Amino acid sequence: MVALEQASYVDARRMLLELEAWLRTKNESAAESLLEAFEELSTLHRLKVPVLLRKTLLSTNPIESMFSLVRHSERNIKPSRGSAMLQRWLGMVLFYCEEQFKRVKGFAEIAQVLETIEAEQAEPQSASTKKAA
Repeated sequence: MVALEQASYVDARRMLLELEAWLRTKNESAAESLLEAFEELSTLHRLKVPVLLRKTLLSTNPIESMFSLVRHSERNIKPSRGSAMLQRWLGMVLFYCEEQFKRVKGFAEIAQVLETIEAEQAEPQSASTKKAA
C-alpha cells in the first residue's frame, strides 16, 4: 500500500484518507473497515519508526522465515502424549532456530522506537497527574 510507504505520518494519513474516500464510492463496508483499522495502520508512522525498520515490520517475511525454520526442525519431534511435552519441544525448537534467525533490518533503531513509545505512554500519566493537582 503506497500510503504505508510514505516517509511522514502526515503524508501517510493523508493518503489513507484519500483511499478511504475512494473506497467509500466503491464499497461502503470496505471504507468502514479501513477507518476501523486506521490508527493501527498508521502506528509505525506515528511512532516515527525509521524507514528500514518500518519496511521490515510491515512485512511478514520474518514470521514466515521463523515458521519455515520451525517446520524444518519439528520433523524430528516424536509424537507425544501431552500438550506440556509439545510446548517443551516447541520451546527447544525455537531456541535451536534462534541461532539461524537473521537480524531484523534496521534493528539498531529499535532503542529509539522504544524511547518514543515510553515517552508516549508517559504523556497520559503526566496529564492525569496535572488534572488531579
